[in-house]
Amino acid sequence: MSDFDLDLRTVEEHIDDELELEGSIILGFLDGETSDDEWLEAISKGNVLVLNVDGDVNELAAGFAREVKESGGNLVHFRGFLLVTPPGIDVSTNRL
Repeated sequence: MSDFDLDLRTVEEHIDDELELEGSIILGFLDGETSDDEWLEAISKGNVLVLNVDGDVNELAAGFAREVKESGGNLVHFRGFLLVTPPGIDVSTNRL
């Protein structure tokens, strides 16, 4: 056997610290009724948005998309929905 020593209690403590996620998944409509500032505030708090797009996604998201992208967040338009994630949450499209 090797001299490898693993303290599982210490590892568990660090895992708990690393997995403290804040935020929720917010379902909503992107139809122009909700202000861009409200969407940006939700993203800044660590929330993920799943928005049913009612209209032209480029026009409806124009007021917040650039700021989300510049901050490191993601926007993915998929089957009539816009997924918006804060920095650090990626959306994998590998299976599409």
